[in-house]
Amino acid sequence: MKITEIAESTYQLSVDVENILFEGLWEIPNGVTLNSYIIKGEKTAIIDGVCGWDGVPETLFSLLKELEIEPASIKYLVVNHVEPDHSGWIESFKKINSDFQILSSKKGKELLEAFYDLTENVTVVGDKDSFDLGNGHLLNFAEIPNVHWPDTIATFDQATGVLFPCDAFGSFGKCDGRIYAEEFSEEELKEYEKDTIRYYSNIVATFSPQVKSAIKKVREIPAKLIAPGHGLVWKDTKAIMDAYDAYADYQKGPARAEITFIWGSMYGMTEAAVKHALKVLEKEDITVHVHRVPEDSWGTVLTSVWTSTGIILAMPTYEFKMFPPMGAVLEEIGKKKALNRKAFRFGSFGWSGGAERELADINTRLNMGWEFLEPVEFKGTPSSEDMEKIEAQIKVLVAQVKETVNNKQ
Repeated sequence: MKITEIAESTYQLSVDVENILFEGLWEIPNGVTLNSYIIKGEKTAIIDGVCGWDGVPETLFSLLKELEIEPASIKYLVVNHVEPDHSGWIESFKKINSDFQILSSKKGKELLEAFYDLTENVTVVGDKDSFDLGNGHLLNFAEIPNVHWPDTIATFDQATGVLFPCDAFGSFGKCDGRIYAEEFSEEELKEYEKDTIRYYSNIVATFSPQVKSAIKKVREIPAKLIAPGHGLVWKDTKAIMDAYDAYADYQKGPARAEITFIWGSMYGMTEAAVKHALKVLEKEDITVHVHRVPEDSWGTVLTSVWTSTGIILAMPTYEFKMFPPMGAVLEEIGKKKALNRKAFRFGSFGWSGGAERELADINTRLNMGWEFLEPVEFKGTPSSEDMEKIEAQIKVLVAQVKETVNNKQ
């Protein structure tokens, strides 16, 4: 864990965590940084504590000692968001300090009771409310619900201009001791953005309309620094807000001039066509993300889909339906509301087709609005004619993607 003074009397306590499934579901191959914040006014407050991963809260308490802060002296806990990766430490904290006041949203108060049986000393705060810690540290609050839980608020310190938005503007990826985006080179930030998109698409994406509303609200706050609960701190507050604004727009599309190619094969017949399709794509001037299911996880596939305007699906029919891993990943993509993509599907079948029917059902049932080119299905091994049809449809798809993105610009 690391302590950094990010503003006057304001400290970030950060820890890099890896080898976990975030929310018990999402792979984070590059780990994640968890951030807590301390403001030392006349009264001391902690904002967005963390849960029990990797020795936390024990390491959190040891860092408090480094700051010469006795846990018993902390009188205020600002809980912007009750999800346990930010509030799980309260259970341990209660054992050493029972005399504290929690500031949270109305919905947050309900969740604190449900999760931790906390019913006393909880003050509800929301839009236009403020709380004075002394020494100029006047906290203002803004409700940003469903980014990504309904209880979420953001806290702004008038003294320092620091905005604490919890999960909003966060990212996966370990920071390896650096805390500011400005400490990264342009190339490093491009690489880091992949983890930011993974975080957004896996965790926040469903609530993109609410993200748009939240960004509109926080743009009116004169923030000099954005200090989220996960990932880097941003001095260039406009850069991270603009990035999140773009990610939210990708939900309805168009996104970027990219194609995500998702495929699965049982006995190599669909795979034979996949190999040909990839050779065709290599000759096209377009970014392509390739994922095989079930080898690649839902979260990894979803990360690519989120920034892609075009989708290619290649899978066989299995017992009158799609190859099951493909069906599973498409269900999750649909639930995350990656909408209005340009798409093309091809694949093999044996004694009967059926994959196309299930694909159409998912697209309709989840209101995905994906526009599909005519599919290419082949019985058994693809013929040279099948390969030619696949090649032709891929070229049409590439042209559609480029035209759609260019028209948006």
